[in-house]
Amino acid sequence: MKTIKLLSTFALIATLFTSCYTEVVVDNNGFDSAPVSINQLLNSHELWYVAIDETIGFGESPFLQIAFTVSFRNGTLYANNNLVGIGSQGNGFGIPIGYYNAYDMILDIDHDIDGYDSFDVYQIDNNTIELYNPFNDTSYFLHGYQRNNFDYDYVFYDNIQYFLQEYEAWEKTYTSNYGALNEFDNENYLQFLSGGNDNTFRSSQDPNGINPDNIYWDFTGLYNVGNVSNNMYLKTLVLDYDYFDNEQFELSVINDQRVELYHQSSGTVYQFTGRGYIEYLKVGTEINKTKSSGLKKRVQHTTKKENTRENTRQNTKS
Repeated sequence: MKTIKLLSTFALIATLFTSCYTEVVVDNNGFDSAPVSINQLLNSHELWYVAIDETIGFGESPFLQIAFTVSFRNGTLYANNNLVGIGSQGNGFGIPIGYYNAYDMILDIDHDIDGYDSFDVYQIDNNTIELYNPFNDTSYFLHGYQRNNFDYDYVFYDNIQYFLQEYEAWEKTYTSNYGALNEFDNENYLQFLSGGNDNTFRSSQDPNGINPDNIYWDFTGLYNVGNVSNNMYLKTLVLDYDYFDNEQFELSVINDQRVELYHQSSGTVYQFTGRGYIEYLKVGTEINKTKSSGLKKRVQHTTKKENTRENTRQNTKS
């Protein structure tokens, strides 16, 4: 039996991926509740899930575009930027990525890589806040959870395409002794590139044991990760090769560094082990290998639309 990546059994509340909001303006906090300070609001939940598909506006705030969750802890900003280790890294908070100062419903961020940014904070409901960036007229919506009721597993498997991008290369380390011979038997390395909607992969027939920096990539094509009905832990992976038919697999995760691919046409089982882990935005680490961590970001799949949020700051809206 394959091991499930994490032990969490809690289900995410349905609002995690909902896309419609009604803001009730009753008092200065914008919500029908007793007034709270911005720091009380930010600290009311340990984790704030960044709902990328709910973003309104055409701009981007890079650190929010990358993060799965952010946390506000005594002036230090934390984020789960990686799926590798999510739920365990930093006791579930992730890594520190900068500092913040909160006052008068304004949130100022000093990010370790991106530098200064500032947001107006609005409380939408009991567990949803809006971070409005007046400099790019874009709103991000964050859903609040405590660590013990946040389903790390769901987030991992719902975003598994990003997990595949978190290693410089995946090396084939096991091939079953059953299954028909096929062209994919010759492929020893895979790489899944980040950087938007392209879903580009590369493959190599180099022998095992090569440093990811030195791999010669024989082929570049497109890949797609799909869901399997009624099984959150099983995915499909299609590799689009030009010179032979598309390769179709069932993809399952063994652990944070190993995946299993069941080749549907031949019946062969392969295992690939991640080489060259990329920790995104790790302070003091320069990543300049066969792909750039700076390209990695979560992609908004909903249609972008104009933000109607009123900008109350002067000389910020372009």
